[in-house]
Amino acid sequence: MYQKGLKDVVAVHTKIASVDGDIGELRYRGILVDKLVATKSFEELATFIWTGEIDAAKDSKMNHYRELPSHIKAVIDVLPKEVSLMDAMRTAISAFAHPSFKAMPIEEQAVILTAGLPMIVARHYRNQLGLPIIEANNDLSHTANYLWMLTGEVPSEVQVEALETYLKLTMEHGLNASTFAARVTISTESDLTAAITSALGTMKGPLHGGAPSGVITMLNEFKDPTQIRTIVKNKIENGEKIMGFGHRIYKTEDPRSILLREKCSELQGKDPWLDIATIAEKEIIELLAEYKPGRKLYTNVEYYAAAIMRSINMPSELFTPTFSVARIVGWTAHAIEQLEDNTIFRPQSIYVGKLK
Repeated sequence: MYQKGLKDVVAVHTKIASVDGDIGELRYRGILVDKLVATKSFEELATFIWTGEIDAAKDSKMNHYRELPSHIKAVIDVLPKEVSLMDAMRTAISAFAHPSFKAMPIEEQAVILTAGLPMIVARHYRNQLGLPIIEANNDLSHTANYLWMLTGEVPSEVQVEALETYLKLTMEHGLNASTFAARVTISTESDLTAAITSALGTMKGPLHGGAPSGVITMLNEFKDPTQIRTIVKNKIENGEKIMGFGHRIYKTEDPRSILLREKCSELQGKDPWLDIATIAEKEIIELLAEYKPGRKLYTNVEYYAAAIMRSINMPSELFTPTFSVARIVGWTAHAIEQLEDNTIFRPQSIYVGKLK
């Protein structure tokens, strides 16, 4: 059977997550994601995804690894400023492949790489700007520490709460392109750093981890809530795509966007950008239903992700790296699972050229 892009082809059995696009349901290890996001921190949820043990998820050990090895720092510091953040992340992750690191249990490697990725992002980002490096603050949570290392300022509770909700909702999403890349690499009995490097290379592509800059551009046009309907109506009538609506997998509302919307509603009045996004979504849904009946164009996770990133003043070049800071949990979990019952991936190809 030939299926272009392997669309809808089942390639693995997994106990990590399930995505049901028809009913709009996402579960981590059998539990609805909304229940987990409401009760677990990033650290606790990551541990649950790795181990499946929800009661043992209190101590993630991530804050034990908030110091990059000296050779990783050196690698990052010699990179030209022009090297993109995603390319810097791949290079730095590759540099973890030291014999002493490889000798550790793969579960421990997963914790170290997950703890290290935000430090890699922050270090190269500040080098690009010519700013002094901000060392980790062990008094802060994983999410708060990431913002601290980027800016040198202790983030507000509103900022941390909004970003952490996004990170928890995007740390795992089934066999997406980057997760598949990680599993293919590890299936050759390569190592975890190689698998994560493959995943980062895949995430870099605009068809997968591309920044939701189009949503930001649209939200920036909404200076006044009273202008929203007119601006969106003009876009639709001019044939422009309304960014942040529709999803390849979900045929109904993306459960992640529902939870992000709820979080933004909780924070309403505390941040003007989240307020605008919440108001604009209602107007856009109404207009899409009017102009494109039967299309079922619901809000996707990128819409509120963009709103949250904009509300915490995160520049667009940090969007995909921040997505990766979350998704590395899923990548490492899938790599571990692949090795538990491994078969190398080797699909067939059909020759369609001429015979000579």
